[in-house]
Amino acid sequence: MKILAIETSCDETAISILECSGDERLANFRVLGNALLSQIDIHKEYGGVFPMMAKREHAKNLVPILGAALEEAELLHEDTQALSEELTTTLGELLSREFELAEQLLEFLKESEIPDIDAIAVTHGPGLEPALWVGVNFAKALSLAWNKPLIGVNHMEGHLLSSLVIETDGELVIKDIGLPVLGLLISGGHTELVSMDPWLSYRLIGQTRDDAVGEAFDKVARMLGLPYPGGPEISKLAERNREDTGTNPFKLPRPMITDPHCDFSFSGLKTAVMYLVKGKEVSELEKEQLAHAFEDAVAEVLWKKTARALEETGAKTLALGGGVSANTHLRRYFAQKISEEYPEVALFLPDRAYTTDNAIMIAIAGYYRALHNDFANSQTMIANGNLALT
Repeated sequence: MKILAIETSCDETAISILECSGDERLANFRVLGNALLSQIDIHKEYGGVFPMMAKREHAKNLVPILGAALEEAELLHEDTQALSEELTTTLGELLSREFELAEQLLEFLKESEIPDIDAIAVTHGPGLEPALWVGVNFAKALSLAWNKPLIGVNHMEGHLLSSLVIETDGELVIKDIGLPVLGLLISGGHTELVSMDPWLSYRLIGQTRDDAVGEAFDKVARMLGLPYPGGPEISKLAERNREDTGTNPFKLPRPMITDPHCDFSFSGLKTAVMYLVKGKEVSELEKEQLAHAFEDAVAEVLWKKTARALEETGAKTLALGGGVSANTHLRRYFAQKISEEYPEVALFLPDRAYTTDNAIMIAIAGYYRALHNDFANSQTMIANGNLALT
């Protein structure tokens, strides 16, 4: 089964084409085409992502990205196609708020054959709703023009399932996954623990009560005068300080770490950093020490809550997903703790290429949805910025 997947939940415009086979327990994926354009350089001067700006960039880039992905997959074949007046009108109405995108797409459809794909998967939430709508409407338009079924994918499910992938002989494989799976999903907008058992059936075990962990990284980075996105910058400074054998004078709180539940809180930790830097000139050494202390506190809190969730769920597999799962110290810390305290639990840390937003993970999740015959109605599917996994 060939799936074309579209991702526009935030500030990456991505389209991938995967050839998928197998079942839940043993699934194989071959990446035929993959194109991604990041908007980080556009948004970084503002210290965060502007939803309407992200929306405009997606609309501008989707057709070129589509062409690049199809060409890499050797599925782009030029040929003159006659579009009916009815289809032209329908697509124009569907993309009426994105006039430039509508024009580009109609021109593309007139000049290329229908590609040899079986379905179209698209992120329909969660994320920035204006950005999501561009991708959803684009997917609907392709579904109508090419007469291909549509699959709506939860962005966080994409992160979770792609974290279970291993690369074997140039293919991506999901196999021998012990259930229940406990997923720690950590990003700029999410911090949650979810249990999966059976496949694609989820239960929320714990979540943040205030800031998401990635949001806390960005805010602390801003306090230290570091550029956006803050997570990689914090990690660089913290790793540099860990190489120093000196002591760290900064001690930061571990919010709710001993509370008898699996919820998180990072607002107090962020505030503690704010009070330490408020009204003073912070030296480069102090920035490194604060980054180190902050990262250590985050890792300990995440681990303690995850360990509690492992006990509660009896999970056989622990998978980390989302942008923050790329953090070097966090990956090292979790690997050490699993080895020492839960050696019977299989730990899956995603390839860093799949920690940021991408369309490969949407294709993987789309295939699992297709296995469950979970296709979307193009007339009723909507973008939902607050779409929940559970």
